[in-house]
Amino acid sequence: MSKGQMMHLTRIILILGILQSRLMILDAFVVHPLRQQHLYVRRLDSLGVMTEPDRSTELEEYPDYFLQTEDFSSMYHALEGLEDECNHHNTNFKFESRLQKRWSGSVAADASHVNTHRFLPTVAWEHHHHATVNLVHGIRRRVGKDVVDVDVASKEDTSASAAPESKTEDKSNDPKDEILSKTTKKMNPVAMLWDSIVNRPKLVSECSEWKRLQKHAEHLKTQHLRDLLQDKKRSDYMFASYDGVYLDYSRQRVTADTMKFLFELAKKQNLAGQIQAMMRGDKINFTEKRAVLHTALRAGKEEIGTVTVDGMDVIQEVHDVLDQIKEFTEGVRSGKILGYTGKRLRNIVSVGIGGSYLGPEFLHECLKTEPEGVNSALGYSLRFLANVDPVDVERTCADLDPEETLIVVVSKTFTTAETMLNAKTMRQWLWDFMGNDREVVRKHMVACASLSSIDKVKEFGIDTQSRFFRFWDFVGGRYSVCSAAGAVPISLLYGFDLFEKFLKGANSIDKHFASAPFDQNIPVLMGLLGVWNMSFMKHMSRTTLPYAEALLKLPAHIQQLDMESNGKCMTKHGLEVDYPVGEIDFGEAGTNGQHSFYQLLHMGQTVPCDFIGFVQSQHDFCVEGEDLSSHDELMANFFAQPDALATGKTEEQVRAEGVPEELIPHRVFKGNRPSLSLLLPKLTAYACGQLLAIYEHRTAVQGFMWDINSFDQWGVELGKKLALDIKTHMRNGRMNGGQPVNTSNPATTRLLNYYLQNSSSACSNQQEDELIHNAFTRVTRKTHREHHGCPIVPPLPHDLGHHGSRLAR
Repeated sequence: MSKGQMMHLTRIILILGILQSRLMILDAFVVHPLRQQHLYVRRLDSLGVMTEPDRSTELEEYPDYFLQTEDFSSMYHALEGLEDECNHHNTNFKFESRLQKRWSGSVAADASHVNTHRFLPTVAWEHHHHATVNLVHGIRRRVGKDVVDVDVASKEDTSASAAPESKTEDKSNDPKDEILSKTTKKMNPVAMLWDSIVNRPKLVSECSEWKRLQKHAEHLKTQHLRDLLQDKKRSDYMFASYDGVYLDYSRQRVTADTMKFLFELAKKQNLAGQIQAMMRGDKINFTEKRAVLHTALRAGKEEIGTVTVDGMDVIQEVHDVLDQIKEFTEGVRSGKILGYTGKRLRNIVSVGIGGSYLGPEFLHECLKTEPEGVNSALGYSLRFLANVDPVDVERTCADLDPEETLIVVVSKTFTTAETMLNAKTMRQWLWDFMGNDREVVRKHMVACASLSSIDKVKEFGIDTQSRFFRFWDFVGGRYSVCSAAGAVPISLLYGFDLFEKFLKGANSIDKHFASAPFDQNIPVLMGLLGVWNMSFMKHMSRTTLPYAEALLKLPAHIQQLDMESNGKCMTKHGLEVDYPVGEIDFGEAGTNGQHSFYQLLHMGQTVPCDFIGFVQSQHDFCVEGEDLSSHDELMANFFAQPDALATGKTEEQVRAEGVPEELIPHRVFKGNRPSLSLLLPKLTAYACGQLLAIYEHRTAVQGFMWDINSFDQWGVELGKKLALDIKTHMRNGRMNGGQPVNTSNPATTRLLNYYLQNSSSACSNQQEDELIHNAFTRVTRKTHREHHGCPIVPPLPHDLGHHGSRLAR
């Protein structure tokens, strides 16, 4: 370091030491000269922030408030108390009531709107100011003209975020970046220190938009929905509709100002840019370096060529697989594709867990009573095998004819422990009845997995030429219902045409999500309200209440979708969040929930509610002597419950009903409990797709606003790893004749030894001769010996293994 640089560094240290006790004063008067010299890498957005008469407490708590907001007006409230102290100690600073000529330049111009006391620098401040300016000029001479000013850098950042991924990669070789990089290395250490302070990663909770919403939330907690609902102008403003979907959020604890502030926070978080980045295929899943393109799974053929990832035309790939699925499923349904013994395949068992199960089952239950679905599914059945519990296998296989059963194995990696054990179980079940022939597997099992797992699929015995349906790493399990994971089992049961209508409904919402302004964008509104309720109103739970029995599996799917996506604690910058994220989601269909947990909703914890209803029922009845149909009866509750939650019942109203005085406190409903209502025309395959996309995008919006990654799920990995360790201890315990085992901690050791000592394993009970000679097993109550008098087929040699396995009894 040169002598001149040492002098500059010493001078800065002295300045900081002198002004350390008045850090806010230093910030206020150093920031502006630095801005004029273009040393900021970012321009700080200038906002008007809600002010209070006395903000000294806030200023002490958030010393960088001025840097974030550029609002220096409130600082002077904090300085008023310093006047007497400074004058008392006869310092070189003095306070005056009006601006004087000595305070000139940009600082005076920026602060000219302040009507409170002004802080006027005198000799000491001028010395500090000149020293800082000299340092700045020295840095600029060394940096040169290659340092891009604030506005240009900001524009380049914006254009880079909006460009396709391929262009982003090309920009890494931009000579300007190399010049800037070289220049940065030459920067003075003090400047580099300052740059690192200014550009440090920050939580969203540190920004002024977030703090304003916090203040606003305190204000709204003093207001009651009972009064807000009487404001017709407000109520008429708080709805949005698109393609038959009608959202009413007037029963949320928000005002027009609340929504305005939320939209400004969305702008600060670049929500629109993040949505576009997701839909064009940027690798926003940064922990796994993957794109997030479940939206491409339902894009139309007219969109082919618009989304490219790693050189692959994504939408073309998707439609290639859909065409393959259509050909196969129509072949099965038409009888062109038959089973091993020549029988038609009428029973479908989908083996998968998590998103490979919850999403397809939710869709299956919707279509089961949809008029077109009822007709399409005649003569076929669909069951799901998810739990590794052998009882689930018993229930799934009961009463099925294996000769007429097709097994669909859904696992992206083809390594999911529960799914692969169940797949092996179902393979052995097929061998039980039709003999240990490799061709049994090729005729009765198909796979839905990623292209990278094709070798594992082939090793399992499944035909990878015609019965392997691929999906991709950019599709997460909980977002996979629109992929082969849902398309194969649903199309086998209901036909591909009905599944295609489901895809079109989801695609309709995708287009709305990508293009609608935020104040009319249904998924965005629901996502922002979710952030508001969770992070600002501190409601830690949320419930989904579909008033349609056909949606009975929707709450479980949303539970996984939200809690696996947003159950995080770290931001994309590697900072731990200091604000609540990730609600606990639960729910129940229709009036069943009213007789289950609505007591808590009305009188216990405050839980924001999503009510989902339909103008028309899939099937309606009118009982003789009744004025209203069954669907009207259901919908009366759909409209009544949100009002009851919002308005409640006052003590005066209860007393007016003649309730005894001692019971009045127990009969009062406080109300003020937020909810929103979604109303759709009718529950069809198309509407089901719309609902799915709405909730998928709501989840993404909340993750974008919280700065977390909604598309990984590392939280499920640790338990899997520990389970492998436990299985090793179990194996040792079984093989060592009941000898105690030692695990990682005494509690687990005690519990595991109790289990081993009081249980027996079906594997350990097998006789040696049975293991060697028995080519068949027993999974269900019947075996091949009793199955329609079917002759015993001798075992045929193959290399798939498990010739002598035993699965039960």
